[in-house]
Amino acid sequence: MSSSTTDVTMPQMGVSVTEGTVIAWAKQPGDEVQADETICEISTDKIDTDLPAPAAGTLAEILVPVGQTVPVGTTLARIENADRAGGAIGDASAAPGAEAPRSTTGPARSHARLSPVVQRIAQEHNIDATQVRGTGRGGRVRKQDVLAQIERRPDTLSRIRRTIGEHMKRSLDTAATCTTWMEADMTRVEASRKTRGLTALPIVARCTIDALRELPALNATLDGERYERSEDVNLGIAVSLGEDGLIVPVIHRAQELSAEGLATRIKELARRARANDLNPDDVRGGTFTITNPGQFGSLMATPIINQPQVAILDLEAIVKRPVVVTGDDGQDMIAIRPQTILGLSWDHRALDGALAAQFLAAVRRRIEAWHG
Repeated sequence: MSSSTTDVTMPQMGVSVTEGTVIAWAKQPGDEVQADETICEISTDKIDTDLPAPAAGTLAEILVPVGQTVPVGTTLARIENADRAGGAIGDASAAPGAEAPRSTTGPARSHARLSPVVQRIAQEHNIDATQVRGTGRGGRVRKQDVLAQIERRPDTLSRIRRTIGEHMKRSLDTAATCTTWMEADMTRVEASRKTRGLTALPIVARCTIDALRELPALNATLDGERYERSEDVNLGIAVSLGEDGLIVPVIHRAQELSAEGLATRIKELARRARANDLNPDDVRGGTFTITNPGQFGSLMATPIINQPQVAILDLEAIVKRPVVVTGDDGQDMIAIRPQTILGLSWDHRALDGALAAQFLAAVRRRIEAWHG
């Protein structure tokens, strides 16, 4: 039998995330672990998540205790991997006459089947997780089930809400934020979305993606002194979580999707965000963000840049207004048109006002000429 070790490291969960905190260990030294089995829970300013074991073996040592915050890439623990003749670790057939593995199934609502994440959240909020109706496989209680019960309490101020506030304050302290607004005629978009069963957001998102491909300086991040443009448009869509604030899941390689494809991805990510079912990959790697307060009737806002991105687009309410239009005969007239205001907050360290205006004009041009 030969053995080697595999490091368990603090993962990178976004360009702006530089550190994470160990909240709980699901395994202790000497315990056997399977590949992809939860080994600990970690927390960053973006998301709390279970960290899966990178390999099967025996947990040899824990290097970072619960409650300690460490930089991304730090080794948290080490797993000793063993190559055993006749089977893998935990396989009863590996050794003749070995004792059969004990069942870990247990009762449907037993504490043994609660993950460290569920146990910690339940304890923090004085909830008996064994009495929560589980929606997981075999009735297992998941994190989402406990959080759903917590959300029913009117006096709960979530950590997400506090973290969002801290993140937005850091953005204002970091970026040289300016905002430019531009009005757009949504006539073609409104006609198209009604026939295709869409909202305006995915169509505006498609127009935005095309504008970013034309003006890639806005599809970028500025992390410290490092300004980096991205080949892919990894589009963040701000999702309201009600009193808990918002979160920004990311549609990776959004340039490959049609308006219908974007609508499907936006709907799915929003559903999972509100069910607290996002994973780390869903919130990292964004290069540009769209926020859509207009769905609630807002007419104009100044969005805060989602660091380390260099710009964010604000889509406001679509409202019918009297506007001056030019008829086919070249004469001006007053007409009723569905209008919206597009707001762009941008970082003056990376961009200038002329480029911001050009970008908004590029988005508006595509909106007003939409023919999809």
